[in-house]
Amino acid sequence: MIKAILIFNNHGKPRLIRFYEYFAEDLQQQIIRETFHLVSKRDDNVCNFLEGGSLIGGSDYKLIYRHYATLYFVFCVDSSESELGILDLIQVIIFFILVFVETLDKCFENVCELDLIFHMDKVHYILQEVVMGGMVLETNMNEIVGQVELQNRMEKSEGGFSAAPARAVSAVKNMNLPEMPRNINIGDINIKVPSLSPF
Repeated sequence: MIKAILIFNNHGKPRLIRFYEYFAEDLQQQIIRETFHLVSKRDDNVCNFLEGGSLIGGSDYKLIYRHYATLYFVFCVDSSESELGILDLIQVIIFFILVFVETLDKCFENVCELDLIFHMDKVHYILQEVVMGGMVLETNMNEIVGQVELQNRMEKSEGGFSAAPARAVSAVKNMNLPEMPRNINIGDINIKVPSLSPF
């Protein structure tokens, strides 16, 4: 089972962080630093998995990673299965990383680190199409891209997030609110309400 997905650049700056197990915020930051240190010091021609760091469970967890250009894609998985199961999981995760990167590449047309920064909502949506609750749901890239395109069409048809403030103001203007009371009397207390016309 996947416990965490970490994507960071060559300098250790996190670009996408998803924990499927609870860790306090400060511990998450320590895990990211330790994981970057473990993965970045490895040579490019060695295997793509190693034992997890001391903060994330040591030998009970495996770190499976791939390094593409300026980004490290790291998956922390539970090693409670048999060794054969772990080897199978490693192959599935490496295949999944390839699918995830290729899906990002198709959705962003030659994905780069800036796409992960400026389109974080879309990247999280793509990740949720593939992994939910630490379990891989979908590995068919065409299916994932189809769902992302469907989401994009829905956002465009609804005007997207950029049109939301204008629609909210329009809705408030068109509301039939009763006339606001001008004087409020409570016993001996008289309150005069000023005329507040927002439009």
